[in-house]
Amino acid sequence: MTGKTVLRMLMIAIGILMLDMVSKALTHLYIVPYELASHFFPFGGISVFQAYGIDFCIHHVTNKGIAWGLGGGIQEIILLIRIVVISGLIIYLMRSPKAYPQRYPLVLIIAGGIGNIIDYFIYGHVVDMFHFILRGYSYPVFNVADTSIFFGILILLLKSWKKTSKQDAASKIPS
Repeated sequence: MTGKTVLRMLMIAIGILMLDMVSKALTHLYIVPYELASHFFPFGGISVFQAYGIDFCIHHVTNKGIAWGLGGGIQEIILLIRIVVISGLIIYLMRSPKAYPQRYPLVLIIAGGIGNIIDYFIYGHVVDMFHFILRGYSYPVFNVADTSIFFGILILLLKSWKKTSKQDAASKIPS
């Protein structure tokens, strides 16, 4: 990998981390935690919009587990797993030529993972704040780091699907 590519990846990761950390710090400082707030929209937070069956607000949710708060009772084990997985992804990204085509989605995943790891050391839990309610379904609350991880995984899946589709098309061409 060239120095220019590494610098570009670092800038993306730093940008995501800064946006994640600032949004979490502002949420932590200025919005009452969900546990202490009203359990009606906007849940003690800020209503961003309500239209066409979509409600969106920013409120403060503490998450001691992983997705949907699962594993909240084993927080230290989850932290250790996060550190091992992110370290493995960094090593794979920097050392494996196979990682080069997936470098940007991997950077999104790594930056998001690091953002949620940093939360543990600053707040003792992950700070989530974005909450969508779509036509009555209350979607799990998430943050910038989670969004980065989601889009990194989505891009990897789409690339994999595209590659598989090309291989399938090529195998159907008669020789």
